[in-house]
Formats: sequence, C-alpha cells, structure tokens
Amino acid sequence: MKHTLRRFIVSNRLVIAIAMIALGFWLGFSVTWWIAWIPFLVAVIMVAAHFLIGPMTLIQGFIESGDMEGAQKLLDKVKYPNLLYKPVRSSYYMLRANLSTMSEDLDKAEADLRKGLEAGMPEKEYEGTAYLQLGSIAYKKGNTKEAYENLRKAIKIGLPDKDNEAAAYLQLSSICMQRRDFKNSKIYFNKAKSCKATNPQIVEQIKEMSKYIARIPG
Repeated sequence: MKHTLRRFIVSNRLVIAIAMIALGFWLGFSVTWWIAWIPFLVAVIMVAAHFLIGPMTLIQGFIESGDMEGAQKLLDKVKYPNLLYKPVRSSYYMLRANLSTMSEDLDKAEADLRKGLEAGMPEKEYEGTAYLQLGSIAYKKGNTKEAYENLRKAIKIGLPDKDNEAAAYLQLSSICMQRRDFKNSKIYFNKAKSCKATNPQIVEQIKEMSKYIARIPG
C-alpha cells in the first residue's frame, strides 16, 4: 500500500501540482489566503521534485526485483535529464548505461557513461566503476589502447569491491598478453588472483586465464 501510494505520487507529481494550485486559489478566494500558501508550497515542491529528481527513487526497486523493462520505462520518462540534480543526473546516466550494456548497445552505453562522468560522480568508487565499464566497452570494440588507459584509471581511482578490481586486472592481463607483454600480463593476473573474487563468473575467468598464464615461459 505504502509503495503503491509512493509510486502514484512520484508518477503524477505534475498532476498533483496542478490540483494543489487549483486548491490554493479556491482556498484563497473562498476561505483565506493565509491558508492558500500551503497547497501552493506543495505544488512548488512537486514541480521541483519532478524535474530535479524524476522517478529515480523508484528505479532501484525495479532493478532489485529484476524488472529491467520497468526500470527502462521509468528512465524513458525523464525528458529533460540536464535539469536533474547533479548527483541524480550521474546516477541516471549510469543506470541507462548499464541497461544499454545489457542490450549490447555499446555506443549508447559509452555516451551515457561519459555524460555521467561529466555530471560528476557522488563518490570516487562510482567514478572508478564508470571507467571500468568504459574500459570493458573499449575492449569489446577492439580499442585496446583506450581500454588499457581506462582500466588503469579505474584501479587508480578505486573500485567498490574486490570482484570489480579482479575484473579490471584480468582485462589488463589479457590486453598485455595480446601485446605479448608477458611480464605485465603475469603481474596483472597475480593481482587479479590476490583479490580473491567471489563472483562465480570472475572466478571462472581466473580459472580459464590461469591455463594461458601457465604456458608463458619464464
């Protein structure tokens, strides 16, 4: 019930604002202007929240429940992202980039990540994650130079957990191996292993990578 009411309010802020303005005028003309300011204030708050925050407070619930389609629909309702409050704007672009990456729209994901970085990340770890994603996208596109730079930058800035850190080191190891820089490939691989990742996908990648590392002489 509480969630339904919250969703209704967030989704209909402008309609509620119009209703509050109408109520304010009615109270002003029919009762007293001393009371009319209350619905006017509510209307201003609703309009400000609509443009500065948007539906971002609802999106996390959709993502946690695995409803990516619902999350995408809410993101699509944001018509003027540049009006969003800066930290909210960066989160908006990060979420949109994640959804674009899942659908393999790498160009759109890259553009959104850069817009998120321009808006300014609320924490360094989010900035590091953005560069990790940019590195992964560049790697998938075959641009190993840009991938290498972004991945190193991600590690330098900092990442939220050991799984992300291991993923960055693994990709750096792979890039060095492609360049036949076997020494650094081993160094990055050992750093990936030392992260002691728990993500099954990362663990499997380390296991597979170890087979190639074992064949490197020296």
